[in-house]
Amino acid sequence: MLSRRAELVRTATLLTAGDAHLAEDLVQSTLTKLYLAWSSVRRADNPDAYVRRMLVNALIDERRRLWWRRERPVAQLPDRGAAEAGSEYLGDDMRAALKELAPRMRAAIVFRYLYDLDIAETADALGCSQGTVKSQTARALDRLRDVLGAHPILVKQGVTS
Repeated sequence: MLSRRAELVRTATLLTAGDAHLAEDLVQSTLTKLYLAWSSVRRADNPDAYVRRMLVNALIDERRRLWWRRERPVAQLPDRGAAEAGSEYLGDDMRAALKELAPRMRAAIVFRYLYDLDIAETADALGCSQGTVKSQTARALDRLRDVLGAHPILVKQGVTS
């Protein structure tokens, strides 16, 4: 799995709507948990799905932490070097729109439309039923339509009304 770290970071960056620092933290946490559960991962029918689910769970756990709610957002970010990881996949407006979604809705959108997983694979990654994936995706798309209107990515994916 260490050989796939870059892919995990890219996925985590998409799941966090472009927050590269949080993405790195999530990957580190996931890799630690992966090490501890390696025997279960090796026995899994689909180890990649198992790791994706661990990554989503790490994101949800991170959002639940009390200290997260104490952070104060600022209007202007400090100077930064290179472009954030994942920025080549999403524009600023799309990342901002994804931040408007709940973590599980965001994960459903990322897995379904950016990674092109089918409903069953997304359900496996999120640890939920296929019906939940469908409803989370529908609600997320409605929210994205409200926020973005007819954004080129939504039109390209064929998800506009």
